[in-house]
Amino acid sequence: MFVCLMAHDKADALGIRMENRPAHVEYLKSTDHVHLAGPLLNTDGDMVGSMIVLDVPDMAAAETWAANDPYAKAGLFETVTLTEWKKVIG
Repeated sequence: MFVCLMAHDKADALGIRMENRPAHVEYLKSTDHVHLAGPLLNTDGDMVGSMIVLDVPDMAAAETWAANDPYAKAGLFETVTLTEWKKVIG
């Protein structure tokens, strides 16, 4: 199943994001669950969140994956949602 993770950073947390970005990117690459991923940007082009589509067996696996993301462990996110996603095009 596909699950879309939408995460919005806490205000003024770009420093936390940049400090933990190498570990986060390595985590993305180290699992077989990431279908696609990329940052959310504000009008200035600064990273302010993340959108990741996970390919997982169930929602529990998505929750575990999200909890182990270095960004989550660093307390970067203000909000995180996990929603089942249906791929139609692409």
